[in-house]
Amino acid sequence: MHLWRDLADVPDGFGPSVVTIGNFDGVHRGHVGVLQRMCADARSAGASAVAVTFTPHPLLVHQPETAPPLLTGDVDRLELLEATGLDAILLLPYSLDFARQSPEEFVRRYLVDGLGARVVVVGRDVRFGWENSGDLGTMVELGERYGFSVEVIEDVTPTQTADPGSAEDHAADPLRRRWSSTWVRELLEAGDVVQAARVLGRPHRLRGEVVHGDARGRELGFPTANLGQDAAGMVPADGVYAGWLRRADGTVLPAAVSIGTNPTFDGVQRRVEAYVLDRTDLDLYGEEVLLELVERLRPTLRFDGIEALVTQMHADVERVREVLAPATGAAPTGG
Repeated sequence: MHLWRDLADVPDGFGPSVVTIGNFDGVHRGHVGVLQRMCADARSAGASAVAVTFTPHPLLVHQPETAPPLLTGDVDRLELLEATGLDAILLLPYSLDFARQSPEEFVRRYLVDGLGARVVVVGRDVRFGWENSGDLGTMVELGERYGFSVEVIEDVTPTQTADPGSAEDHAADPLRRRWSSTWVRELLEAGDVVQAARVLGRPHRLRGEVVHGDARGRELGFPTANLGQDAAGMVPADGVYAGWLRRADGTVLPAAVSIGTNPTFDGVQRRVEAYVLDRTDLDLYGEEVLLELVERLRPTLRFDGIEALVTQMHADVERVREVLAPATGAAPTGG
């Protein structure tokens, strides 16, 4: 797959292509279903499948105070997009200057002249160009003018991606709401990483560099890998989670993940820290790791003393073993 970070990176004469535009935060099952179908259609037509996306998220530029937390950082978003089968991604730097383009300027420069679009795939609620003045009607009109067709993607719901009557279908939202990044955020705010994984199609991820903490976990016999405050991925509700810690070399390790302020020690800074089961020999400082959250075991609690806390930590570790046991064949625990 080609990754272009500027229009100048696109080879001269590129095309024909089938292009879609979006932020794809989380790359959830709705995104994946649309993109995989688009890739198949592009190949049958002898065209390249291209996604145009942006960094940072436009809301972080226009409404930084109210922008929702991002489900994925660029590293994971691009990795997940590549897995859908795309031929190329054009990752455009988003700024106020970029946003000042008219709808026609954006379409002509990027989709037509840059990518040689023959088909543009958009949602019914698409908005683009200066002050979001371009909509679906605008895109259709521009397609007629510049020689591309517009394919409208309708909302994708769980009943369209799960086998009817399957356990997965019954576990989906009873209202049959569409797969969406908003839905995932709501679930993570509630700590429901199990249901979030159903919407995402995989466990929710946090990615960051391991930094030095208070070393309190090591003193208690549970040394933890603390993610830096700039870690990517929405941090879910406080609590203790069963999950996996993935290292850059491909090693996958079972972990108990604590999210919260360490109220037993009167902490004030919210932290994400992972104890790799049965390992006290790991030196992960300065290493970028990926945490995958499988299940929330309990909320964060304040304990009366160290002894009660350590007792609970032992219980948490045993519960993590139980939760992760079915997957141990797929996720090795070697270091």
